[in-house]
Formats: sequence, structure tokens, C-alpha cells
Amino acid sequence: MGTASLSELDAALPGLTRKIRVLDALAWPDGIEQVFLSQWHAGNAQLPKVQLQPREHGADIAALEAFIGQCDQGHPAGRFLAMTARSYATAGRMLGVIGTSEFTRCSAALYRRPDFLYPRQNLTMLDAAGFFLKTTDALLGSEQIPPSEADIPAEDFAAWMQPEIDRFFGARRIRIVLDPNLASKAIAGTSRIRLRAGALFSELDKQQLLQHEAFVHVATAQNGASQPNLKCLGLGAPRTTQTQEGIATLAELFTGSMDINRLRRVALRALAVQQALDGADFIQVFEGFVNAGQSPQESFRSTQRIFRGADLRGGSAFTKDAAYLTGLLGVHTLLRVAIRDNRPELVGHLFAGRLTLADTVRLAPLFEAGWLQQPTYIPGWACDMRRLAANLAFSAFIAQIRLDVLDLPMFMAFADEHEADASAQ
Repeated sequence: MGTASLSELDAALPGLTRKIRVLDALAWPDGIEQVFLSQWHAGNAQLPKVQLQPREHGADIAALEAFIGQCDQGHPAGRFLAMTARSYATAGRMLGVIGTSEFTRCSAALYRRPDFLYPRQNLTMLDAAGFFLKTTDALLGSEQIPPSEADIPAEDFAAWMQPEIDRFFGARRIRIVLDPNLASKAIAGTSRIRLRAGALFSELDKQQLLQHEAFVHVATAQNGASQPNLKCLGLGAPRTTQTQEGIATLAELFTGSMDINRLRRVALRALAVQQALDGADFIQVFEGFVNAGQSPQESFRSTQRIFRGADLRGGSAFTKDAAYLTGLLGVHTLLRVAIRDNRPELVGHLFAGRLTLADTVRLAPLFEAGWLQQPTYIPGWACDMRRLAANLAFSAFIAQIRLDVLDLPMFMAFADEHEADASAQ
């Protein structure tokens, strides 16, 4: 494939994907939350009445399939373009079968299911979610960790966030917009971050959203869009969701921006996706969140995310919320392997656009040749390879320590024995 051909394909693909807008297509209208919660509080919970409207993307899918046929998949950039187009085509098919079992199958193809088994590791994301929840249950049960108070209005939060973003990206390159219709508190695009108008934010939300939405999602989109030869690296293709959410969630951990409640939310969502897939309806999943300690309002929004586009009677789900945990463990593992194998450049590849884990390796020759450029915007925690390597090396070793054979009396006995030995010298 010649450079001109690649350039033409790179220029053409964004136009072919523009109408396939997954989250917009799955958004619920205003008012449903208030009706559901009032009925639930009155002891008369009923499934939300949501009109599921499939979207016809037949022409877009046909154009994407024709595009894939023009790609030289023997070339790393050609394969990237083809796989990106295929990802959007799958998303288009998913939006055409909203409310059916086929919707779930397409969703799982894009974002995986929580019960997907990693055979070489012999684990699923359900195992990870269960571990995190079991580990944190005792801490929450003893009430040692109070929840963060959310008392910052969206307008004030935006006023705080804008200067922070300006310092990182340059003055007014990225805008913050208030949107009353968001299911989540924040969504990042290439040049703007939308905050849910009417939402209340906590002090902890400041660094969490700054690291997650701005310094990862916006930064990678900006880096990709500024690539001279492959601007499609800036596209938020569904196939990149796992890695994107993985980097962003890892950023929260590495910068100390994630608290126990946020970690539990990520784990609970993965379990709730599986419960919906296994047949739990909207009310059952909602009450599962409430019983796990979330407020009714937060529980509704968590459940709404999982049932967007799915049958509210159970047996299906929008599986995107399982991607946070899958991506977190995947990105962390890739970084450990990169440090182990002396491939620190892969960290830069992760931020050079919106890529999958496999893309970072597959596109490496194009970075080495200078055809793809290194990222302009990269957060502090990922810049210093020495600190990152120390963090990863420690976490790799500490994972070998078995907590199931230890308790505090054993620690005390060990410490007393050490002091006795020292005194005898």
C-alpha cells in the first residue's frame, strides 16, 4: 500500500464513522429516574418505561465494509484502519438491533463480557471484581472510611477544572460544557469535556476526573488527531474502549486519585453486568447496587448504564462497564511486560493516540521509523520511566505475597521474635 493510498483512507474513515454514535443512540430521555425512584421509595417499583429505538445504519455499514476491502492489512497502518472500520461496523449493527439478544452479542464483541475466561491465567474479570469487593468489604464494614461528600455544583467544578486543563493543554484548547442528559458525571471528547449539569461533585472527583477524562481520554485523542500520517489514531473507536478505560483507571490508581468507593463502583459494575446477562432485571440489579451501599440515585444511574439499549426484563446488557476492570488489568500487565522486556517505548505508544494494547506493539515499527510521532501530551505519572518501573516492579513482587495465610497476631509474633533475637545479640 502506497503512502498516498494510506493518506486517502485515513482521510476518508472519519466521515464513514460520523453517524455511528453509540452513547448518544443509547441515551435515555429526561424524567425516567425521578419516576422510577418515586415508585421505588413508595414500595411499588416498576421497570422504567423506555422506548427502545433501533437505529438503521445499513448504508454506513456497507460503506465501512467496502472501505475494509481497500485496506492492505499486511501493512500495520492498513490493518489498524481496517480493524477500526470493522469496530464501527459492529457498533452500527449493534445499534440496529437495540433491545434484542443480538444487541448483547455485538456489545460483547466490542467490549467483552465479565465472564470471559483468560485461559492462560485461568481467571475472569468476575474473579477480579469479587476479590476487590471482598478485600474492601471489611474496611467499609468497620466504618473506617467515610464516603466523600459531594457538595460541589457542576458550575463550580467546571470553573475549577478549566484552569487545570489550560495549564496542561494550553489556554482554551479544551472546553468544558455542562450537559443535563449525561448518564455519567463526565464524558471526554477530542476538544471538550462534558459534565452532567445538576450533578454534585466531591473534592476527590477533582483529581479523579482530571486524570481520567482530561489527561488520558482528551490527551490521547489530541495526540492521535495531531499525527501527520495517521490521524485516525484520534478516533474513539469502540475497539479502543478497554485500553482507554484501562489507562484512565490506572492513572487514578497511580496518582492516588482513586478511593475505595471508586474501586468498588468499578468492581460492582462488572458484577452487575454479569447479573443482567444471567437474567436479573433492572429492579434486581438496581437493588443489588443499593444493598452494596450506593445511594438510590447513584444506583439508578449505575443500573441505567448497564441497561442502555438492552431488554430491561433481564438476560441482556450493554457490557461496556465491564471494560474498566478488563482494561485496568490489561494495561497494568502490558506495562509490567514492557518494563520486564526493556520496551519502555511502549508506554509512549499507549498515549500516542487511541489504540488497543495489540496496536502498541503492532505499530511499533512505524514509531521507530518516525512515520508515527511520539505523544505531545502525556501525564506526569507516565513520563518518568524510573518511577513507573519502580511502581510496577514493586506491584509485581507484592502480588506473590499470600495474604490468606497471614493475620495480625502472626505479624506481632514475628515482630516480637525479631526483637528477642536482636536483644540476644
